[in-house]
Amino acid sequence: PGGPRELDKSIRGGELFLTVLLNPISIFMTHLSNYGNDRLGLYTFVNLANFVHCWTNLKLQTMPPVQLADKYFELFPEQKGPLWQNPCDDKRHKDIWSKEKTCDRLPKFLVIGPQKTGTTALYLFLIMHPAITSNFPNPKTFEEVQFFSGNAYHKGIDWYMNFFPIPSNVTTDFLFEKSANYFHSEDAPKRAAALLPKVKIITILINPSDRAYSWYQHQRAHEDPVALRYSFYEVITAGRQAVPELRALHHRCLVPGWYAAHIERWLTYYPTRQLHIIDGHKLRTDPAAVMDGVQKFLGVSQYYNYSQALTFDPQKGFWCQLLEGGKTKCLGKSKGRRYPAMDLESRTFLSRYYKDHNIELSKLFYRLGLPLPSWLREEL
Repeated sequence: PGGPRELDKSIRGGELFLTVLLNPISIFMTHLSNYGNDRLGLYTFVNLANFVHCWTNLKLQTMPPVQLADKYFELFPEQKGPLWQNPCDDKRHKDIWSKEKTCDRLPKFLVIGPQKTGTTALYLFLIMHPAITSNFPNPKTFEEVQFFSGNAYHKGIDWYMNFFPIPSNVTTDFLFEKSANYFHSEDAPKRAAALLPKVKIITILINPSDRAYSWYQHQRAHEDPVALRYSFYEVITAGRQAVPELRALHHRCLVPGWYAAHIERWLTYYPTRQLHIIDGHKLRTDPAAVMDGVQKFLGVSQYYNYSQALTFDPQKGFWCQLLEGGKTKCLGKSKGRRYPAMDLESRTFLSRYYKDHNIELSKLFYRLGLPLPSWLREEL
């Protein structure tokens, strides 16, 4: 674009020259199958090489592709994994992107977890809203895409966007996805921010001790042999010498409860105005009030009255969607399980274990100007 004058300008001190000047390794690819016979491509790089030779002290070298890749990742080992960015944020990328594709299929907000805090209930409440739409189900992970936290990330953004419908109204419709393992993932914040820098983030916090116990009971319900073999206290007190399977369950129970550390990681990549923290206890007892806060945070133009749309089911012990004719739609059998109360020894151990983490969380809440959840006040 711009004709020969813009091309020469790019070569002689412009964008193409600066690309070579500022990068120790530059990789150029042609989109043309007949590159060797393409006079424009040859003109560009012959003149670029001549300009660099005449006007700089740089010494240009080349290598076969595999050797060049080895050299590149030797210099930049942190770039061995891809980091997908939004193709619509850069005009150059958007211009060469297929006209059949659209960034409108990317979500406007993420529910990041952590697991066993009420994320599935929140998911159900969100999709009740006429302006809010979730992703299509994942055949392997059900309602969760789990794109930013796992190997699926390497499948690319086309794979990710195929999980979302094209919104009927880009301005008023809100696409979202809920993947509860994003919260404690070391990769998810950086990956999400690269692709979705303007997305809003929602997290739910409950007492981390209760979250750990709920995860343990979840694993028992799914007949995890380690959870069936060891008591909860044995799991949470497992030392470094424990068998790997026990250490893995120990990690999954305890580490997601390091709330302050995980939230700080997300705040490294997102401003505080894009983060909304839900008190999980309040979500369970007064979901309509919580959903009013969520609607305000998201900025949805169409207000939905959850006070009229939700009803408490005393038999199940949680809130359900109220349908026409007085019928209800509730979470499945796997939700709201009843299991024995946590033993006092485990409760005491976890209160000590999470003490410093909870203190750091309280400092974070004060810094953000947020009131402390009731469970956090009790733990301090």
